[in-house]
Amino acid sequence: MKLHQPTADVFVPDGLAPEAALQRVTHLGIGAHQDDLEFMAFHGILACYHSENQWFGGVTCTNGGGSSRTGPYAAFTDEQMMAIRRHEQRTAAVVGRYGAMLQLDYPSSAIKSATDPSVKDDLKQILTAARPQVVYTHNLADKHDTHIGVAVATIQALRELPRDRRPEKVWGCEIWRDLDWLPDADKVLMDVSAHGNLAAALNGVFDSQIAGGKRYDLATQGRRQANATFLESHACDKTTMQIFGMDLTPLVADEKLDLVEYVCGYIKKFSAEVRQKLGKRLGN
Repeated sequence: MKLHQPTADVFVPDGLAPEAALQRVTHLGIGAHQDDLEFMAFHGILACYHSENQWFGGVTCTNGGGSSRTGPYAAFTDEQMMAIRRHEQRTAAVVGRYGAMLQLDYPSSAIKSATDPSVKDDLKQILTAARPQVVYTHNLADKHDTHIGVAVATIQALRELPRDRRPEKVWGCEIWRDLDWLPDADKVLMDVSAHGNLAAALNGVFDSQIAGGKRYDLATQGRRQANATFLESHACDKTTMQIFGMDLTPLVADEKLDLVEYVCGYIKKFSAEVRQKLGKRLGN
């Protein structure tokens, strides 16, 4: 692979050659920022953690330079934040036993660009080398522009692969907007009840954000627990932690599907469900 950014970082925790490390990846998370993978793709990390034949691989697209900062990190420059966030992401890869961890080192402006194909091209190279069975990325209803940029670039890259080299499943996950609003029949349910200690350890790695002003660790665990409890109103909890996903697989299987119409179709279903329930109560 020849990635566009000369400062891109390829890290393999167990020291295997990068090419071989990528070839073994079965579950690939593609996120915008350092810590996104641990918050949204923990299902894949968990699936591979004790497995001998499944490996999680991670891709973080941005360089972390625009991170919020306060407290002990208030005086850090962008360059210092970039260095510490890269180190934190590497640490998470060690803790989570990732097969490979790539940080593409783009500024957010490049990710949000509608005309720069560099991120898409890098992702295509990585996907070609890895050939994962499952891909986790941001959902298309996320409210963070950089997250949307990564999700779109991921789908575009996957669409350019030969059909027999595309993953079996592509799931859009929760961060800056949850997916509780998706109709239940359309939710991808990811049970992450096991290894709460691992989840806490991974979430806690990112001290520059947590001590720097955002309790993402508590918020992420709280969302997962809320998803498990509020999934069904008339049944006892079947899990203790759930991540909800949006199924993006049809968009990868059929290039003719429009991304905007696809996600708005889910919103229309939600609107229809609300109308039906209210209308039934009001006799409409």
